[in-house]
Amino acid sequence: MKIAIGNDHTAVELKKHITKHLEAKGYTVVDLGADTDEPSDYPLFGEKIGKAVASGECDLGVAICGTGIGISLAANKIKGIRAAVCSEPYSARLTRQHNNANIIAFGARVVTTEMAEKIVDEFLNAEFEGGRHQRRVDMISEIEKNN
Repeated sequence: MKIAIGNDHTAVELKKHITKHLEAKGYTVVDLGADTDEPSDYPLFGEKIGKAVASGECDLGVAICGTGIGISLAANKIKGIRAAVCSEPYSARLTRQHNNANIIAFGARVVTTEMAEKIVDEFLNAEFEGGRHQRRVDMISEIEKNN
C-alpha cells in the first residue's frame, strides 16, 4: 500500500518519525511535505496530499501541521477527499470504518509521537464497513458534486 505523507514546517520531525514507522511496517511512503523548519504554508501540502490520493497515485494519506486542522481543510477541497482530524486512535479507526476517510490528519503541536503512531496504525488497520454507512458517504459525495 502506498501512503502519501505531507506536512508544513511545524511537523518535519514528526513526519520523519511517522515515515520510518510506516516503512518499518512495509508501507511505501511518498513524501510530499516540507523538509525544513523554515515557515511554509500548510494549504500547499494539503493540496498535494489530496491530489495524490484522489488521483490514485497513493492509496491513503497522512497530513500533519500544527493542529492538523488547516492541512485537512485544504485537502478536503480536492474532489473525492475525506480528510479527518483525529487526536486519538478511536476516532481514527471510526473515521475509516464509518466515513471511509482517505486521509488522516493530526497536529504536531497536539499529539505525542507515540500517540501519532497509534492514530496512524488504527486508521490504516481499519476498513470501511459499508452497509448503513455507505448511504451517508454517498450523501457527502452528492453534496460535493452539487457544490
